[in-house]
Amino acid sequence: MYTETLPAERSTPLRKNGVKELKITLSQEALEKIFLINGSTFITGNLSTSDLIVKSNNYYMIINNDTAGIKIIYNKDISKHGIVYDPYKYEDSDKVNYTIEDMKKLFEVPEGYVDTLPKWYSFKFTYPEYNLIFVRPELGISIQTHDLRNEYWEILDGKPIIINGNDVDYFVKSGSRFKIPKKTYHSVINPNLDKFVILKERWDGNFDEEDITRVYNPNHYK
Repeated sequence: MYTETLPAERSTPLRKNGVKELKITLSQEALEKIFLINGSTFITGNLSTSDLIVKSNNYYMIINNDTAGIKIIYNKDISKHGIVYDPYKYEDSDKVNYTIEDMKKLFEVPEGYVDTLPKWYSFKFTYPEYNLIFVRPELGISIQTHDLRNEYWEILDGKPIIINGNDVDYFVKSGSRFKIPKKTYHSVINPNLDKFVILKERWDGNFDEEDITRVYNPNHYK
């Protein structure tokens, strides 16, 4: 048995289970306060104890949306499980936004962009009809929704992990495409150690940077 306490509004790492089935135990109150990645499924409500059984070699992650910590009990030692993504790995590092010059040194960025959105973990170039989004290695963007637009993602490089609604796709190949309907949870995680994820984002509806609801933001530390 292995126990850990997950603080409020934080998550566990995204881990990979070993060869034996893993059983997770949470209180009923905690079940009502979490999001869960279990294999290829992202569960955001109405969780049951059966959702907490992780099959052999599946990935798993618990996100605590409560304002208080929760206790997690595993039926076996998880300390040797591989970590695919640790949202807090760089929590104590300096946070310096990338600049346009930084990105142009690293990539052949097409001209014609009309705006940019620099962050320490990602960079967005906005063009009249699409965005180019670059996600730094070992980091991810928030899990979010939009009320006013549908989005269409094309993966250009980097083999990301994609959350789209209740689906999780792992190590996605270049050329893969995703439709993300409005009000749908979505995120991109970069599990690579030394390579950016690059994706092209198109949309229909009303594009507005303020039209965003973040339900989990791993890059704004508590």
